[in-house]
Amino acid sequence: MTAPKSDFLRVLTERGYIHQCSDLQGLDEKASAGQLTAYVGYDCTGPSLHVGHLLSIMMLHWFQQTGHRPIALMGGGTTRVGDPSGKDESRKLLTLEQIEENKQSLRTVFSRFIDFGDGEAPSGTGRGAPAIMVDNAEWLAPLNYIDFLRDVGRHFSVNRMLSFDSVRTRLEREHELSFLEFNYMILQAYDFVELNRRYGCLLQMGGSDQWGNIINGIELCRRMGGPQLYALTCPLITTASGAKMGKTASGAVWLKAEMRSPYEYWQFWRNTEDADVERFLKLFTVLPLDEIARLAKLGGSEINEAKKILATEATALLHGREAAAQAAETARKTFEEGALAADLPSAEVAKAELEAGLGVLTAFVRAGLVASTSEARRQVKGGGLRVNDAVVTDERAVLTPADLTGDGVIKLSFGRKKHVLLRFS
Repeated sequence: MTAPKSDFLRVLTERGYIHQCSDLQGLDEKASAGQLTAYVGYDCTGPSLHVGHLLSIMMLHWFQQTGHRPIALMGGGTTRVGDPSGKDESRKLLTLEQIEENKQSLRTVFSRFIDFGDGEAPSGTGRGAPAIMVDNAEWLAPLNYIDFLRDVGRHFSVNRMLSFDSVRTRLEREHELSFLEFNYMILQAYDFVELNRRYGCLLQMGGSDQWGNIINGIELCRRMGGPQLYALTCPLITTASGAKMGKTASGAVWLKAEMRSPYEYWQFWRNTEDADVERFLKLFTVLPLDEIARLAKLGGSEINEAKKILATEATALLHGREAAAQAAETARKTFEEGALAADLPSAEVAKAELEAGLGVLTAFVRAGLVASTSEARRQVKGGGLRVNDAVVTDERAVLTPADLTGDGVIKLSFGRKKHVLLRFS
């Protein structure tokens, strides 16, 4: 295909978001002709999404920026079932109250990237129509099972459903796949049909692992007499070294400040591998491409400046410009001046434990810097742990009130980039 005519597909192509499209030329013509409506679905399995979801959220952002209307579909209905895609075992079922709490929490994440038209808009939004947040429980919860089987289920081939990766993988590994989960792909396909009926939605976007589910929706709509729909997926991101994007030693990189502080989030992006800087600037910031091209030319130690810009811009999108600037300043003080920055991540410990003598290995575990005392012991032997910037050499050492700084804290460090303040109460 020649260069896209529509602003939407041109931006996504230039920035590297597109993995597969069911009809790229047809979608380009639709996007050029007028305003489209598209959606991405997210189940409400927790109070926050993580960095692994960020690519599809950015696709919604650019969709709105280029003049269209995005829908963030909350899976209040499908969360009760569980998506088997990429899973080896059944998902824990949540109560209706837990699902509703998670749904409300997730809205605050989306409001940082797309404008719902109900308050202060995210930075740089406003060209398209206000975004909509919809819950698929609206149409899934009232379904009559017999009617649904007759009207929708008859369009699905069990033989074909068994061929999908999400199902086949579980069966090949002899992991249980419940009948409840087996129905998930039918419900997701029906979501696309309902969103088309209710909102004129013509496009579903998502990660490449959702390709089969999205195609199901397109085929279901056609068989039920609906219009031509479109599928567009983004790649599943891995780092240059092959690691899964968003996974760290301390767990998932969450998109909520109370689960991953702005400083920790900034630091995650600052630690990007050299070979990934240009790609991540295109995908996870809204910087102009000519500025990204300039930063991509930096070599040697100068690449660290590009990483700092990546970290600040990505953090500003999620947490706001002020929080991003503060995180950058905290990092500067910590790494360039060796100063004790008050807004470093912290962990609370009872003062009585310090007064009794807190084992240094235990302290690092409590701070979340290592997973176990045995790991802490190995790091001591390698010189990787520090207390108040002094290398720990004795694994039997204990922390006492004498180790408190003038700010009443103890600074624990793992390597050069991970720091936690122990606070005592």
